[in-house]
Amino acid sequence: MYSMTTLSPRRTAILTFIRERIANQGQPPSLAEIAEAFGFASRSVARKHVLALTEAGFIEVNPNQARGIRVLGQAPAAQMLDVPVLGRVAAGAPIGVDAEVHSRLLLDPALFSRPPDYLLRVQGDSMIDDGILDGDLVGVRRSAEAENGQIVVARLDGEVTIKRLERRAGSVRLLPRNPAYAPIVVRADQDLAIEGVFCGLLRQG
Repeated sequence: MYSMTTLSPRRTAILTFIRERIANQGQPPSLAEIAEAFGFASRSVARKHVLALTEAGFIEVNPNQARGIRVLGQAPAAQMLDVPVLGRVAAGAPIGVDAEVHSRLLLDPALFSRPPDYLLRVQGDSMIDDGILDGDLVGVRRSAEAENGQIVVARLDGEVTIKRLERRAGSVRLLPRNPAYAPIVVRADQDLAIEGVFCGLLRQG
């Protein structure tokens, strides 16, 4: 088990790429494939990142094999989560989300604090101080309830956004985590529904 926050975004993405390649194709990528996937100029750059992941204890490498990468703690295929990817969720101004399933990913449950019911792709930068960036896939656990301070996917007057929930005496606010954005104050005449609770994210490339 590991925390995604212990790695840089690029190395988190490389580790996720390795895990997903093993889950989907049954074998790890080669250094050349890692270099191609991330736009590295050479395999030596990919090797540097793989070495860092090895030293950090996330993977081990058999130097005698072209595809000798093994993820430590990788869940057996039978324990992987089959998670649907839905549309986009705004991390700036709220926008509608397409509930159609765009694709599905087979993921290790260790990536998340709790098993997600679905993934949404973030659009916007209002949650960057919580490490949620434009283009990230956020894992969401369906729930109509959330605790004060939790990151939630909320539907406000039919539009969906991801924010921190703040409940105070008689008022509810949806808080961004970027000082460039103002909190959304939920008025009494607005329709607010909690769609789910954030439980982790994936960052690709």
